[in-house]
Amino acid sequence: MIQLDKIATTPPANIEKAFAKDATKNYAKRIGELQQIMYAQGKYNLLVIMQGMDGSGKDGATANVFKYCHQAGVNVYSFKKPTDLEFAHDFLWRVHKVAPEKGKIRVFNRSHYEDILIQRVHKWITMEQVERRMAAINAFERLLQEDNHTLIIKFYLHLSYEQQALELQERIDDPTKHWKHNPNDWEERKLWSEYRTAYEYAINNSHLPWDIVPVDKRWYRDYVMTKKIVEEMEKLDLAYPSLKED
Repeated sequence: MIQLDKIATTPPANIEKAFAKDATKNYAKRIGELQQIMYAQGKYNLLVIMQGMDGSGKDGATANVFKYCHQAGVNVYSFKKPTDLEFAHDFLWRVHKVAPEKGKIRVFNRSHYEDILIQRVHKWITMEQVERRMAAINAFERLLQEDNHTLIIKFYLHLSYEQQALELQERIDDPTKHWKHNPNDWEERKLWSEYRTAYEYAINNSHLPWDIVPVDKRWYRDYVMTKKIVEEMEKLDLAYPSLKED
């Protein structure tokens, strides 16, 4: 049983920043190499799911982890408030149509888990609905994994309450980050404990495991994520296709 309060949001003492940054660069380049093979082969696809509290660095992680990938093979989808059309369908309708096609990497900046996080925290759905949706999410991820050769890697970006305050304040103090500022983020911060409870439920009831990534230090976040993605992609039977006979 994962309890987030018992997991550090900072790097372990035995990891040096210089080493981690060098390793991250090498891992990111390797992701780029593997992405090209995946694209050429057209057999597998990768879905990277990022969830985390406001200020946990999902945008920055995406930019740094996939910086050496070809843009034709990587797409990022950011889940916002559902549209009226999306609300008129089941909660997974909008998710399924943006799942990765064979040969591609799709990054979900937030994801289908929002429908058992924010909606639970604000009591827009009942706990019975949360449990039904959790079962549907597990079935959906198994479908992608088993029927479409989708490698699914799920990252929870583990941010401390103290660091979140610094990140949100920086969006006010730094003119280059004013565009990120949303006053509602401070209101959501008041529900920190409720979100933690909702996240722990989602993490502990997922069929596929989550990687808990400490993100108070961004260099360590990038190291952990690039390392994990390389390790998982290298388990696939990736190979450039050979010439076809006429």
